[in-house]
Amino acid sequence: MGSRIGVVVMATLLVLYIALVGWRAVVLLGSGQALGVTMGVALLVMPLIGAWALVRELQFGLAADRLGRTLNDEGGMPEAPENLRPNGRLLPEDADRLVSEYGSAAAAEPEDWRAQYRLGVVHDAAGHRKDARAAIRAAIRLAGARGR
Repeated sequence: MGSRIGVVVMATLLVLYIALVGWRAVVLLGSGQALGVTMGVALLVMPLIGAWALVRELQFGLAADRLGRTLNDEGGMPEAPENLRPNGRLLPEDADRLVSEYGSAAAAEPEDWRAQYRLGVVHDAAGHRKDARAAIRAAIRLAGARGR
């Protein structure tokens, strides 16, 4: 629940920032000066990109959370080893073994969103954020294609 509150707070702050930058853009556009209009156009584009990024991240987070809850309810989430780093990440020897194990399982069943999601969870626990997001994105795509 704490992470959801954090997401709401950060999203609210980003919306406020986007609104303030958008307002500044409108003011600059109304200045009538070439430099002001140019800066206004640039500042108008930035909030649009920010809003797009916010919507995409929220969609990703909600879909990943939905799949995670489904997989957890089914009892299919990976088991964490007994020994973890103080920050909750996997130890390097466990990370390599688990990434290899779950990577092989995902490769053996490339159309199974559960296998892809488990691989993403293990990558995340190993600290491989980019690989984790890619695997979870694949799981979201596969689950959506099958209607979950």
